[in-house]
Amino acid sequence: MLTLQLFRQQKDLIIAGLQKKNFKELDIVDAIIALDEKRRLVQVENDRIASEINAASKSIGLLMGQGKKEEAELQKNEVASKKEAAKEIAQQLAAMEAEQLDLLIRLPNLPHSSVPFGKTPEENEVVRQSGVRPSLEAQKLPHWDLTTKYNLIDFELGNKITGSGFPVYMGKGAKLQRSLISYFLDYNTGAGYGEVYPPFMVNEASAYGTGQLPDKEGQMYHATADNFYLIPTAEVPVTNLYRDTITAENDLPIKMTAYTPCFRREAGSYGKDVRGLNRLHQFDKVEIVQFTHPEKSYDALEDMVLHVEKLLQNLGLEYRILRLCGGDMSFTSALTYDFEVYSAAQERWLEVSSVSNFESFQTNRCKVRFKNAEGKTQLLHSLNGSSLALPRIMACLLENFQTPEGIVVPEVLRPYFGSNIIH
Repeated sequence: MLTLQLFRQQKDLIIAGLQKKNFKELDIVDAIIALDEKRRLVQVENDRIASEINAASKSIGLLMGQGKKEEAELQKNEVASKKEAAKEIAQQLAAMEAEQLDLLIRLPNLPHSSVPFGKTPEENEVVRQSGVRPSLEAQKLPHWDLTTKYNLIDFELGNKITGSGFPVYMGKGAKLQRSLISYFLDYNTGAGYGEVYPPFMVNEASAYGTGQLPDKEGQMYHATADNFYLIPTAEVPVTNLYRDTITAENDLPIKMTAYTPCFRREAGSYGKDVRGLNRLHQFDKVEIVQFTHPEKSYDALEDMVLHVEKLLQNLGLEYRILRLCGGDMSFTSALTYDFEVYSAAQERWLEVSSVSNFESFQTNRCKVRFKNAEGKTQLLHSLNGSSLALPRIMACLLENFQTPEGIVVPEVLRPYFGSNIIH
């Protein structure tokens, strides 16, 4: 959520940023500013009455001490009248603050100055590309055929138990999934990220804090009896671990990693691009999250990009890194890098990670703050990234490393998987 101070000082910056994100309801900005000015005038009146009540209360005590009861009673009546007026003003303030908040939460985060203009994924900027594209046999198979051939994943059984988009991992498929999770977690903790194992459902306040509500309520599974939401990513519970807290500056940065299943309704997704593991309603992901000093968050973002990039290099996958354009960015992000890996059997790029800096957008909602050396309390910056999302990683590993003898397991996974090849 954008801060009111920004509206008071940099309206033009807000308008320009919203336009880059292709946000259409720009009249909200003027409405917020007008409401803020009105609220501040009412606040001045509220402070004036409160000051008069305090002064009168002190005067009443003095008059009573001097035996001037009649004058004291008159003052008491005036104080009672002022308290009634103050109560009405407090109600006005509460109503205006609620209206202002309703407007504020409709606005997305502003993009960083380096974010390119654009409306579609085709306008994203390729930062770099690396890795070797495998040369497969003419009879190459997509992963949905490979998982059947080697009995790794049963999509139909998942459809029977739950529905489309809920696969069942079988035998070596389940072991490969577990191997990837363990490797990713070990890699992250080795880089200084503390592991946490959070709940897989969150309350409304947590979903609001990271910006899923009210923006993405239609994409989340909602357990209505208890008003809980199944998490779309570990980012939601992990970020909320520090909601309503103040951290000492010398404890920064805070770095966390977590494995969780993720749940997304993916309403409106259909067609060949969602076949097999390409798009699921339930999938596994290992996430990294950081809270940093505002002046260091973009250095932290670059470190996180290099961290994820090294993971893909270790797996031996061809990848590219994209800087997302304004129109393709999430509601909450100020700058996002997407990672895509090349599927040699499908002959297309598949997204496997997004690494984002949210600046103070989430921490303002969650009230995640730190106290600097001067004792002043400030909002932290929050960042997160997939490290990594498993379905498309597994799809590309199966497809890119298929051979006539079987599927070769990347060297870094062999200590976890216990074999060099899947027969």
